[in-house]
Amino acid sequence: MGQLYMIAKHSSEESKNGEGVEVIENCPIDDAEHGAGQYTEKRIHLSNRLPSWIKSLVPKIFYITEKAWNYYPFTITEYTCSFVPRFAIHIQTKYLNDRGTTDNCLDLSNEMKESRVVEVVDIVNDKVADHHYKESEDLSQFTSSVTGRGPLPSDWLENADPVMCSYKSVEVKLDLWAFQSRIEEFIHKSIREILLVGHRQAVAWIDDWYGMTIEDVRDYEKKMQKETNERLLQEMENQDTTDATTPTTPSSASVSKKGWFNWS
Repeated sequence: MGQLYMIAKHSSEESKNGEGVEVIENCPIDDAEHGAGQYTEKRIHLSNRLPSWIKSLVPKIFYITEKAWNYYPFTITEYTCSFVPRFAIHIQTKYLNDRGTTDNCLDLSNEMKESRVVEVVDIVNDKVADHHYKESEDLSQFTSSVTGRGPLPSDWLENADPVMCSYKSVEVKLDLWAFQSRIEEFIHKSIREILLVGHRQAVAWIDDWYGMTIEDVRDYEKKMQKETNERLLQEMENQDTTDATTPTTPSSASVSKKGWFNWS
């Protein structure tokens, strides 16, 4: 319940000024192996949130497609970009009631295990970026008025009960010669920050979602998606109108022999 509530609210909060998360589809599915689940498809508009060195490589109107298959406690998430056909992010997630002590619960191959880098994301002791910090989401200070849980001390992981770990395998596939290592580093750093912020929020917002049924959460999702889509599309239309009436110098695009686009 907390995960679904957090994603819906977080997506809405991050959608502003014509950028953010537009929900394309959200429907029930069934899988022979994993059982009943939920499929979502979203467009993440983020042109203005990219660093300048990446902005120079992508068109002004830019979004990433997110497709997710949620068979809780197992989920699959994929990110692709039609502008960069050889780019993809693949994330597998499994939720277990432990303290992060289970090795290879996602059944990675030996080759993947040897090449993986293990990151521990600590929702209490890891610091979020300054622009993401909110005192109300600082779990070293937060106390739930509904459950009485919190604040969490620095050694929370040793004593917290109940406790859950979200295990994730994150693969970045990028077959582009220029800036490859720099882009991969940027993606992994960005994903880690999103996971840290999101899981802090899932706990800090517990008084809002605790006791919800799955029907309650789905209704909340629909409400937030409708509001967010309408606001996001209206802001995008307003920006298009502004851009159309603002004199600009002619733009041009060139393609290098290696396949990179350069917009100016």
